[in-house]
Amino acid sequence: MATPIEKVSIIVAGGSLEGMYPGLILANGARMEGIEADLFFTFFGLDAIIEKRMDKLKVATVGNPAMHMPTLLGALPGMSAFATGMMKKEMEKIDIPPVREFLEMIHDAGAGIYACKASVDMFHLTKKDFCPMVDDIISVGQFYERAAGGQIIFT
Repeated sequence: MATPIEKVSIIVAGGSLEGMYPGLILANGARMEGIEADLFFTFFGLDAIIEKRMDKLKVATVGNPAMHMPTLLGALPGMSAFATGMMKKEMEKIDIPPVREFLEMIHDAGAGIYACKASVDMFHLTKKDFCPMVDDIISVGQFYERAAGGQIIFT
């Protein structure tokens, strides 16, 4: 019999709307199952926790093979906004909340939310750039310390 998962640390690196949701869904599911969970946002994944950007995330339509359309079509003006609107409408139908609300739920459920120090430094950000749900800005070493004894998931 397999040993149950007790702890997960989820790395979110993608900056598009569809790049954010897998990590949020996994963290929320973990907390609902009583599994300890941390979210570690790095590189363009930081957009999900930057106060001024988190409500403006878009679906990537250019160079996204999952869109099943030619790149040229994805580059048309308004295509990203259209795809984003469609995705949000479908998520709303199945009760998946917007990013900000989802992060609040996950944080309130006890998950840790962290920003990668190297990425924060690279993009010249500070703690005040982030939403209130961010617990701290931590190094990769600190992330590994927090992740010790659990599973690491990269989304």
